[in-house]
Amino acid sequence: MRLLRGFKFYIVTLSIIMAGCYSTFAQDDKEDEGEVFIEVKPGTKNAIFKGSDNVEFKLKVKSTYKENQDGKLTYNVLSDDFKQLSTSSMPVHLIKNSSETYSVSLPKRIPGFYRVHFMFNLTSYDDTVKRVFGVDPEQIKTTLHKPADFDSFWQGTIDTLKSIKPEFQFTEDKKKSTKEKVVYLCEMKSWEGITIRGWLTVPKGGKNYPILYRVPGYTIDMKPDYDKEDFAVFTINVRGNGNSRDVIAPDYKQYNLVNIESRDKYIYRGAYMDCLRGVDFLAANAAKLRLNPEKIVVEGGSQGGALAVFVAAMDKRVKLCTFQVPLYADMHDSYAIGSSYPVDTWPTLVFHEYIKKHNGFTKEKLLAVWDYYDPQNFADKVKSKVLMGIGLLDEFCPPRCSFGMFNKFANTSNEYFVVADKAHEVNFTYFTFQYYWLKEDFRMP
Repeated sequence: MRLLRGFKFYIVTLSIIMAGCYSTFAQDDKEDEGEVFIEVKPGTKNAIFKGSDNVEFKLKVKSTYKENQDGKLTYNVLSDDFKQLSTSSMPVHLIKNSSETYSVSLPKRIPGFYRVHFMFNLTSYDDTVKRVFGVDPEQIKTTLHKPADFDSFWQGTIDTLKSIKPEFQFTEDKKKSTKEKVVYLCEMKSWEGITIRGWLTVPKGGKNYPILYRVPGYTIDMKPDYDKEDFAVFTINVRGNGNSRDVIAPDYKQYNLVNIESRDKYIYRGAYMDCLRGVDFLAANAAKLRLNPEKIVVEGGSQGGALAVFVAAMDKRVKLCTFQVPLYADMHDSYAIGSSYPVDTWPTLVFHEYIKKHNGFTKEKLLAVWDYYDPQNFADKVKSKVLMGIGLLDEFCPPRCSFGMFNKFANTSNEYFVVADKAHEVNFTYFTFQYYWLKEDFRMP
């Protein structure tokens, strides 16, 4: 019995000691806990600089640590394809629970886009913040890789499309219609006789509505668009997208690989024609659907950017073109930049994988096919005004490639909108700007 009592006393005593130790350790850990918050602001709102100016950044650094943080800030400048260009550093001293602002000035650069990596190595904290800046992007010049028979190939393709009876149909979808909008399911025959579909949303009452023609991003299922009060909105699903998957229905990763080895059979030949057939539908049914065929704007993002450029280039019934983060622009440079990333990234990733698995099919052969589909090769045919939006951190659509295409558009009244802290997207401010840009050009109240 004495032994048991002694054992109980020992256990209770040990528990008290351990609890005290745990409390001490927890207190010590709590004292060591903290975070560092870093806010990076470029010297210009969109991180686009003139070549005559130094590139300036301010870094506001806030520490919540309960001990001083000492170390250094190293900032490396790289080309967009990760070639090291310069490196510098400065000391960092952060008093506990305080904030400091550090100013960084980078050397002047020639036109192009550059990466800057801000690396903090402090007493209790290490991190790298990555940003991109541009210098005189309107002066970027890229090489065209346009085949000698480029124009005849596409003219022949369009002539073949014209020979296919469209068999246009539209029916109101009463379940999708609202008190303010009528929604129509639209169907038509396109390239190779394949049926494609889309959704047309028209405000109730009134007539002669300008048309926002929205073409799809990569394998995006386009739905009715209810957001535009002053426009009729036509959202089309090209083959393999949304409700146009009857015949061609590849999975997400395979879409841009369908018949990639054949210029004539590549899936984008049909997808490009589907977009032109959509314009045919709008023009043929404008009166019945209370539309103004003289005011068509084509709009798309990512893959939709490439489709929008193609439509604006090849169909003069389109009066305005607006797009965001245009996929595939300048495929030669885009492929090279994508291949330089430390981690293989889509869409270059799927092309790399395909080439590895298919003996005899090479990068050169892939790019030779893409020379017929690269939106940059259509840029000089775009006579309408253009609005382009990009995110500087975009790895799918390198900014250099977007501007390489932008600078080849025929119209000199084009505008661009750059979002410094976005990747493969833009922000709400861009879409607000786009809305008023369209209304101003169409002289809408």
